[in-house]
Amino acid sequence: MGNKGRILVQDLSPIEADYIRRTPLEHRKFYAQFFTPISLADVMVDWLVKKDDLVSILEPAFGLGVFSRCLMRRKEKLDVKGFEIDDNILQESKKLYGTKINLLHQDYMYNDWDNKYDGIICNPPYFKFHDYDNKKVIEEIETRLSCKLNGFTNLYTLFLLKSIHQLKPGGRCAYIVPSEFLNSDYGALVKHHLLKTRALRHIIVFNFEESLFEDALTTSCLVLCENGTDCDTVRFTALPALKGSELIKRCVNGDIPDDVFSRIYAFSDIDPDIKWRKYYQESNVYRYSNLVPFSLYAKVMRGIATGANDFFVFNKGKAVEQGINEEHLLPCVCKCADVKGPLFTEKDFLKLRNEDKNVYLLDAVGTEDENILKYLKMGISKGIDKKYLTSSRNPWYALENRPPSPIWVTVFNRKGLRFIRNLAGVHNLTTFHCVYPKHTLYNDVSDDLLFAYLQTDIAKEIFADNCREYGNGLQKFEPNDLNKGMMLDIALLPDNEKQRIEAMVNDSPSSLPVKEIEEILLNYFLS
Repeated sequence: MGNKGRILVQDLSPIEADYIRRTPLEHRKFYAQFFTPISLADVMVDWLVKKDDLVSILEPAFGLGVFSRCLMRRKEKLDVKGFEIDDNILQESKKLYGTKINLLHQDYMYNDWDNKYDGIICNPPYFKFHDYDNKKVIEEIETRLSCKLNGFTNLYTLFLLKSIHQLKPGGRCAYIVPSEFLNSDYGALVKHHLLKTRALRHIIVFNFEESLFEDALTTSCLVLCENGTDCDTVRFTALPALKGSELIKRCVNGDIPDDVFSRIYAFSDIDPDIKWRKYYQESNVYRYSNLVPFSLYAKVMRGIATGANDFFVFNKGKAVEQGINEEHLLPCVCKCADVKGPLFTEKDFLKLRNEDKNVYLLDAVGTEDENILKYLKMGISKGIDKKYLTSSRNPWYALENRPPSPIWVTVFNRKGLRFIRNLAGVHNLTTFHCVYPKHTLYNDVSDDLLFAYLQTDIAKEIFADNCREYGNGLQKFEPNDLNKGMMLDIALLPDNEKQRIEAMVNDSPSSLPVKEIEEILLNYFLS
């Protein structure tokens, strides 16, 4: 009963479910085959069939054709074309549909540019940018659409931009995609182009605490478009949970219940350069006064990326085995799980070292040590010098110049950001971001005061406006998400209150009275 009416990742047709059972996960991940729940596919089809003269249909990432099956059940005499790069699944689809659908074993991104369609519907592939020829695809889109894109632009947004270009006048497009681009840095130029086309009609964002796709940790949104010039607005809707297809269907058809957050904005009022979360979520910042960018008081940078952790990371045992002295090893925290509390001390570091945890980085530049030279030679024999990051460094085994930071912050979280005071003065890998407090003549805030503020739920609540949301409640913050995030201007606190908070840090740094600190802040900054 509890699942009645809900869209679940298990809500797949027997065709897709059988394919999943027979096909290794590795193969499906290689081709980004994360199948659309059939009830959601049917809702997306709703958007297309509202077009009266719907005839020509395109499925750019065909898979097993769940969208086409839904369409053909509801409308006759459709001319359907599908593109698919995985020959394995293509052959299965050809057996299913025969000559009913024109299936092409081609890469959609480089083909079919001159054809236009009444309806395009798609669940495009989602890859990390380094898992495909990102540069080549982006160049194709930039050339064809006369636009400029960020080098980290994800493939799924490129599918969307191409499909909008291929709509006939009055044609409609429905995409289910990760909502990541709405709030990411690379998404800004994508959003510029979306607004320029004036085809965007409705974005429906699903609650990020749940995931639509099995084995894919992404939070999703529906993007509905129409090629027409008679509309000046875009609707943004946030569904609180995957309540079911009937609620989504109502939202797709513009019948929004009163208890669903939904807003309509003029194209001219939408800023492509900001996180679009602003348009579909209530902001946390409006509760507070005197907010400033976090970058006023600190700079956030990612941790050290080695490009080959297995080679550069050492524990005590490995150092002894390779004959490498500690003078050539940088103390470094390599895993988030190794740091338990809000403070990391020298005692904590020594405990990890004595437990033979990975706590060192090889620092080999400028040494003539025989054992290190031997180890570097072994790295070359394994191709470490040819890896993506190492190949661009001189010498290839040089580490990034990243001094130890006084404060660390977690990259991923489910329960809010975690800030750690690095009292041991050691380095960190990318498992943490580095937080470097700024001290200037006019904006000087002590490290103790800043650290105390960062421990509060108030700080985490305000930063949450800038997070990136993934499936199953996972949040991620890139350095610039934090740099561009807001914070209370704690320099405005009276000196006696600053001193009072700093005394709390000195008296009990590992168990701060956070609620007491929050009461002080609310007294001065609550709107």
